[in-house]
Amino acid sequence: MNPSAVSSFTRSLLFNRCSTNSLILPLARFSAAFFATAANNTKINVNVGTIGHIDHGKTTLTSAITRVQAKKGFAKHIKFDEIDKGKEEKKRGITINVAHIGYESPARRYSHTDCPGHSDFIKNMICGTSQMDVAVLVIAATDGVMEQTKEHLILAKQVGVKNMIIFINKADLVEEDVLDLVEIEARELLSIHGFNGDTTPVIRGSALAALEGEDISCIDRLLEALDSLPEPDRNEKDTFVMPIGSKTAITGRGTVIVGTLERGVLKKGDKVEIKGDGQILQTTASDIHVFGKSVKEVRAGDHCGVLCRGVKADTVKRGMWAGHPGAVTITNRVKVELYLLSEAENGRKIGIRTGFTDKMYCSTWDQVGRFDMNNELLMPGEHTSATVLLMKDMPLRKGMPFTLREGSSKTTIARGIISDLAEHVAVEKHNLKKSAEKI
Repeated sequence: MNPSAVSSFTRSLLFNRCSTNSLILPLARFSAAFFATAANNTKINVNVGTIGHIDHGKTTLTSAITRVQAKKGFAKHIKFDEIDKGKEEKKRGITINVAHIGYESPARRYSHTDCPGHSDFIKNMICGTSQMDVAVLVIAATDGVMEQTKEHLILAKQVGVKNMIIFINKADLVEEDVLDLVEIEARELLSIHGFNGDTTPVIRGSALAALEGEDISCIDRLLEALDSLPEPDRNEKDTFVMPIGSKTAITGRGTVIVGTLERGVLKKGDKVEIKGDGQILQTTASDIHVFGKSVKEVRAGDHCGVLCRGVKADTVKRGMWAGHPGAVTITNRVKVELYLLSEAENGRKIGIRTGFTDKMYCSTWDQVGRFDMNNELLMPGEHTSATVLLMKDMPLRKGMPFTLREGSSKTTIARGIISDLAEHVAVEKHNLKKSAEKI
């Protein structure tokens, strides 16, 4: 690609916005010279994200990290209001859409996901956590552990986040003994939900003070903790697969799909299939960008934007998967192992009957699914096998975790794992019950 073409593509990425539930690509607006650079970065990429209760300071912390690292030449400072871009976000000062930002340390490269804390937008949060290697659980010292703190932690565990760091924010507003109590409560919460609460790093500080340049020591300690975590396992041997988190149209060029490579290697010019939502699209990866920088290839774990030639933006949806031809399997019928959360785990007080139908969240997609269980009744705290029928064909594979959320209460009620894939079943007139009974 010649330099003028790179510059043209970069300008398109900067000024073409995604749909309401998408992000702007790229959020990290480095200098024009840096955009045009096509050199490969040899540092390992780690996907990290901020999770936690609404208004506890996740977005302030994210902005503070970029400010501190920008001073060291490892990032471009992203202001708070550049992360909270949506109308509702600006009005209320909260994050409702997943935002992706890039920065580095001397040792590693980080793709940072700022997840929404608002309960109404937990769907977007699930999409964000599904691609994390490590989560930073932000807890305001003034409030302690709150409802979304627990829910985010449960969801992070269910989607496979292995590493956790606790950041106790607003530490300058409370006494030392209060900080000690918050830390004890946070460590206990992690242990309850399957993390090692005793050894999890805990950082105390003020994200606002760091953002304003008054005291940046907590950010330095946070980056040191991130650098000290084990390198994530990357599967680069299998064929390329990337769940799509968002998309944006580039006029006259095609559509940019954004996501994190789950496995494999994608090179510029490779043939790509996009599958899911009942569709199969054929395209070519005509360009690849990592936070605005054009690169020749990306590997498992890299967060990137892929320009797909000839693909219309309205045909691509979040939750579809991109992959080399034949790498992605789609179906609307699977066998699962299902566990219904107990009341003590913030689940239901009463059980569910076979045929239960509600939203199933898996990878970056969500679909209405009907659960035909081996048991007539499943009580909270119990496990069963079940067959799930989805409305549309979606990307699936054995061993994938999923979450079941109840629409009426907007709470997570169950978690499970895909045990086997079954053949597609036609769903007539959106009637899952009738189609399941035919089977």
